[in-house]
Amino acid sequence: MIVEKKLRPEPTMIEIDLTGPQGNAYHLINYAKDYRRLLDGVSFMQVQDEMMAGDYENLLEVFEKYFGNVVTLYR
Repeated sequence: MIVEKKLRPEPTMIEIDLTGPQGNAYHLINYAKDYRRLLDGVSFMQVQDEMMAGDYENLLEVFEKYFGNVVTLYR
């Protein structure tokens, strides 16, 4: 019996267009809630508090800090 080794597919980046409805601050917080499984040792409440601690640019920076490895934000 021959067993072929399957290659893992490349992980796909999630893309969010900030100029559309997905770019709304509340949508981004909900995305963060959905992706919280990616947070190693950090609670979602901590991330949410950081996101809400400043203006929209701060929210984007915090989102990028925690989820930039799987999400691409477009303006």
